[in-house]
Amino acid sequence: MNEEEIIIPVLGIMLPIIITLGAFIMIVYVRKFENIERMAIIEKGLAPDLFKKERSTSGALRAALLLMGGGFGLLMGYWLDEVFNMREVAYFSMLFIFGGAGLGLAYIIEEKKNKAA
Repeated sequence: MNEEEIIIPVLGIMLPIIITLGAFIMIVYVRKFENIERMAIIEKGLAPDLFKKERSTSGALRAALLLMGGGFGLLMGYWLDEVFNMREVAYFSMLFIFGGAGLGLAYIIEEKKNKAA
């Protein structure tokens, strides 16, 4: 057997395991250092209110409208491909147009919400 024939399957099995373990260890250490930082701030006598994070729905709204726009864009691309035989141009153009429209709509909704608050 060639050395290359042995290495490739081993990498195919080990790489996902190594990436998963690395991500898990990274999350554990980030949480550990956040905790150490909080304890140091509390020991200095500062208020623990600094740790409260305000929940923002802007990321979820942006992602939802982007994905909805992308889905509608793919649907319109399929329709254009079937009716006008446009091939790949229809899919990519409609995906970008409706995805951008979804992000624009998310921006408008966020601006209205910020003005109301």
